[in-house]
Amino acid sequence: MKIIIRIFITALLVLLIAHFMKGVTVDEFTTAITVAIVLALLNFFVKPVLVLFTLPVTFFTLGLFLLVINAIIILLCDHFVDGFKVDTFWTATLFSIILSLSQSLVFQFTGESK
Repeated sequence: MKIIIRIFITALLVLLIAHFMKGVTVDEFTTAITVAIVLALLNFFVKPVLVLFTLPVTFFTLGLFLLVINAIIILLCDHFVDGFKVDTFWTATLFSIILSLSQSLVFQFTGESK
């Protein structure tokens, strides 16, 4: 049940961020739910592999390269989900930062834990 609530909250946040942010478009709520599911799957399966392969760069940049990895995950989601569009790499980076921060705040207020 917690995973369904987390996906629903993430979908709402994706819709909200896309509404206020230029360069990100989401067609409808079902697309936002699909984005939330695909992001969860990419973060679970692909992100650890990317982090492992880029560990020296991540260590050298004191972890800032993780922002690049998050942007790549957003761009992969853009590639896989029809109706979700992110214009540029920098837009994807900003979108991932805003989404991560807003998820942290909302999950902290709702009592959800990772």
